[in-house]
Amino acid sequence: MTAAARVTARGWGWRHGDRPRPAVSGLDLDVEPGERVLLLGASGAGKSTLLAGLAGVLGDAEDGDRTGELLVDGRRPEDARGRVGLVLQDPDGQTVLARVGDEVAFGCENLGLPREEIWRRVAEALEAVGLDVPLDHPTSELSGGQKQRLAIASVLAMRPGLVLLDEPTANLDPDGVAEVREAVARLVADRGATLVVVEHRVETWVDLVDRVVVLEPGGGVRADGAPDAVLGSRAAELAAEGIWVPGRHPVVPRGSRRADAPELLVADALAVGRRRFGERQPRTAAADIDLTVRAGRTTAILGPNGAGKSTLGLTLAGLLTPVGGGLTALPALAGRLSPAPIRWRSRELAARIGTIFQDPEHQFLRGTVRDELEVGPRALKRPESEVAAVRDRLAQRLRLTTLLEANPFTLSGGEKRRLSVATALATAPAVLVADEPSFGQDALTWAELLRLLDELVAEGTALVTVTHDLALVDALADDRLLLAGAAAKEVVP
Repeated sequence: MTAAARVTARGWGWRHGDRPRPAVSGLDLDVEPGERVLLLGASGAGKSTLLAGLAGVLGDAEDGDRTGELLVDGRRPEDARGRVGLVLQDPDGQTVLARVGDEVAFGCENLGLPREEIWRRVAEALEAVGLDVPLDHPTSELSGGQKQRLAIASVLAMRPGLVLLDEPTANLDPDGVAEVREAVARLVADRGATLVVVEHRVETWVDLVDRVVVLEPGGGVRADGAPDAVLGSRAAELAAEGIWVPGRHPVVPRGSRRADAPELLVADALAVGRRRFGERQPRTAAADIDLTVRAGRTTAILGPNGAGKSTLGLTLAGLLTPVGGGLTALPALAGRLSPAPIRWRSRELAARIGTIFQDPEHQFLRGTVRDELEVGPRALKRPESEVAAVRDRLAQRLRLTTLLEANPFTLSGGEKRRLSVATALATAPAVLVADEPSFGQDALTWAELLRLLDELVAEGTALVTVTHDLALVDALADDRLLLAGAAAKEVVP
C-alpha cells in the first residue's frame, strides 16, 4: 500500500508576478495522511494556486512571490515531486507524448519502475478511468473529456502518496463522471493515498471525502470540518458566497423567445470529422446530422465524450470543413457572402459567428486581459470609444475588472473560461458557438453567465452550446441535438 502523504501550510501565500494582490495568503492548514479533502471556494479564491504549490510547480510555471511555508511530508513540494500526482483543469497542459500508452507510462518511467510493472499499471489505470482506446491511439485525437481521463490515468499509474485533482470531471459526460469518481475511490481505498480535490460538482465527491475546506478569497480559510457540518450548518452563508451547496443551486429564469425566429444555419445530412497528422482524408466523427440554427433560440448539442460534439461545433462555426453533406448559411446570416462559412475570411467570420473553444487558452492572443478583450472589436475596426465601452461592459459583467492587467494564462480555470466567453461576445456575433461555456464557475458566476447568455438569445443571438452541464441545458435550451455515435443522431424537442 502507498504511504499516504502529509500536508502542512503555515502562513503560506503566493502572488502571481503580474498581480497586485496575492492569490493565496496567510494560509494555515494541516492535512493528515490518508485524509480525503474537498477544497471549495469562490472562483479565483486560490484553489488551483494551492494545488500547484503542493505539486511543486509554481516556480516552474512563472515568476511570483512566495510567503510562509508549504510542506509535503515535511519537505518543500519541489523536493517531493515523486510523492505528488496532479491532474490539472486543462488536460492539454499536461499531455506530453503522442500516444496514449506512452503518456500513461511516462510518469512511471520517470520513477524508474521495471518495464513489466509499468505496462501492467498502464493497463489498470486506463481500465479504471474507462478510456477504451488502443495504446497507440494519438493523444491529439482524443476529445476533451477523453484527455481528462488520460490525465487521471497517468496520475493513477504513478500511485502517489498525495493525489491532487483540479476540476477532474469538468468536461466529462455523466458516465465519465461516475467512472472517474469510482477510479479515484478505488485509488484512495486500495492505496491509502491522501486526496485533495477541487470540484464545483460537490455532489459528486461529498460522499467520498471526510473533510471540506473552504478557502477565503484573498487569504485564509472560510470553513473547515466534516462535510455535514460545513455544508449543513453553514449552507446559506456558503451559498451566498457562490459555493455549490447541494440543494441550493441557483435558478435562472428563461427570457422571452422570438416567435418568428429566422433560420441562419442549416445542416443537411452533415458529416463532420478531423484530419490526423500525415493523413490526407479526415476521419468522420459524426454523420447524418440534420440541424437548423435559428436566431433567438438556444440549441444544446449533447452526447457522450468522443461522439463528435466539439468537432460539430467547430464545423458549424466555420472553422472545419464538412466531411460530407451540407452546411448552408442562409442570407439572414451570410448576406452577400458565400453560403459556406468555411470560405469566409476571419474578419467576415468574426462579425457573424463567434466561437468559445473547449479549451479557453486556445483562443488567447494577447499578454493582458485588457488587450484580449479588445482584439475582436479592433479587428472589426470599431471606433476606440466603442472598443473601450465593449471591453469595460464585458469585464464588469463577467467579473474581470480587477484582472485587466493580468496575463490571461495565469488566470484560474473559471476566470479563463469567463474571459474566453467575453472575447467571443466582444464582436456581437449573430451566432455564438460555445463549447462547455459554464465549466469551472462558482454558483454566482455560473448564474451571471447564464443570465448574460439568455439575454443575448432574447435579443436575437443564436446560441449553439456543446455541453455536459444539464443545469445549463434545462435553463437555456430550446432545441437539443443528441449525438450518439459516428453515424447516429437524434433530435430531442
